[in-house]
Amino acid sequence: MTSGRVNPKHRLEDQGIDGLGAVAYNLIEPQLIEAALARGEGKLGQGGTFLVSTGKHTGRSPKDKFVVRSPELEDTIWWENNAPMEPSSFDVLKADMIAHMKGRDYFVQDLYGGADPAHRLDVRVITELAWHALFIRHLLRRPEAEALASFVPDFTIINCPSFKADPEKHGCRSETVIAISMAEKTILIGGTEYAGENKKSVFTLLNYLLPEKGIMPMHCSANHAPGNPVDTAVFFGLSGTGKTTLSADPSRVLIGDDEHGWSDRGTFNFEGGCYAKTINLSAEAEPEIHATTKRFATVIENMVYDEETRELDFEDDSLTANMRCAYPLHYISNASETALGGHPKNVIMLTCDAFGVLPPIARLTPAQAMYHFLSGFTSKVAGTERGVTEPEPTFSTCFGAPFMPRRPEVYGELLKGKIAKHGATCWLVNTGWTGGAYGTGSRMPIKATRALLTAALDGSLDKAPFRKDRNFGFEVPTTVQGVPDILLDPRRTWDDGEAYDRQAAKLVKMFSENFAQYEAHIDEDVRAVALG
Repeated sequence: MTSGRVNPKHRLEDQGIDGLGAVAYNLIEPQLIEAALARGEGKLGQGGTFLVSTGKHTGRSPKDKFVVRSPELEDTIWWENNAPMEPSSFDVLKADMIAHMKGRDYFVQDLYGGADPAHRLDVRVITELAWHALFIRHLLRRPEAEALASFVPDFTIINCPSFKADPEKHGCRSETVIAISMAEKTILIGGTEYAGENKKSVFTLLNYLLPEKGIMPMHCSANHAPGNPVDTAVFFGLSGTGKTTLSADPSRVLIGDDEHGWSDRGTFNFEGGCYAKTINLSAEAEPEIHATTKRFATVIENMVYDEETRELDFEDDSLTANMRCAYPLHYISNASETALGGHPKNVIMLTCDAFGVLPPIARLTPAQAMYHFLSGFTSKVAGTERGVTEPEPTFSTCFGAPFMPRRPEVYGELLKGKIAKHGATCWLVNTGWTGGAYGTGSRMPIKATRALLTAALDGSLDKAPFRKDRNFGFEVPTTVQGVPDILLDPRRTWDDGEAYDRQAAKLVKMFSENFAQYEAHIDEDVRAVALG
């Protein structure tokens, strides 16, 4: 039995997936919530939200992600970062997964990855869970209803959490598997209920496909000045650096909070929604995002709540610190209707430096921007993970290594070239610690960070006096209106200047040791930055 809108010439049976139970195509939000509630997948929350737990997987499983080998991929995939799977193993995995699906009910969403029609990816997502269909309907872009009658996917994702992979039989690592076959244009996800695997699989595809077209895929948020898409800014950053918070500026138009492309036409969002962390989320600090946690059809994932009132607890991380909410982009009042922007005028790289060494903002040359882009630095702090007793550096190339199928230099060269061609100004912004390392210093004041970003985006920061940083060689402003001068010179914020120097030397060494892996693949100007 089938229901919903679908291309009559491209049902699941036409893709070789038959023998299923009821198949619901392209149900809209109320229908999906009704189905999810009827199936006992979660509970109705305040405002009509959907409350769900993802079980033992409360985050992505990067070690269980595989790219299927094929001759045309051998020289293009970054195999040191992407575990290979043999085609024969994938074929068995797919056959076993489809056999497991027979007789069960499934939900299908036909969606777009990419706001620019010239570069979008048409994706069919087949999900065992109704709420997964709701999630991905938020996170990707929704075609007009009339377009569904002729929709033919470029790629298909099959997500079946109840299927458990067999490592020996399927050539994987555990019962959880995410297998991407470029040749088959298919992604198989099994053994995990964590919904983020769906969206990041699409991001991985775009990260592979778009560079061939000269398009830079970016793990970043983006916004632009009101009425002026030409004045676009992008914000690169790993989790916890403020990517979502700082781009959700009420004085600017939000293009998107996580994934974008930079083409010859400008910037475009890959997604149609947001997937925001909710730990310690407050109505005072982030009113727009907080408000979505009581909006109809927002998916509330892995949050503790009062069973009677369904009131959410934003501080209780007993399920996971990675608690999240997923909602459509239009729930943010200043979100762009088109999700399109111009060529970035400002490129901002966010880092959370728990060592207390980096300044709150620094201006980068194109070569320095590529160096810090390839480095992808942030830091873990004590208490965030078992065994972490002092700040630990985290280097995730391109600010998103788990989603990068190609070698990092491919993305670095693309970014460097586009920065040079379009004259973007690049900034490194530290949202981490000042006055000492974590445990001694204090967190960088958000008011100062916002003031510095405002000055960078409106162009006034370019007119400030700058000094050259003796540790990293980038330019640091010495005075900015509304920001204490002492904050702009990290060494002065420490009680012991010599202790700062030792910590700075330690961090520079960490950068150098990490960057050694790229030196054989980069141009002389970037190598000169790496060598100081």
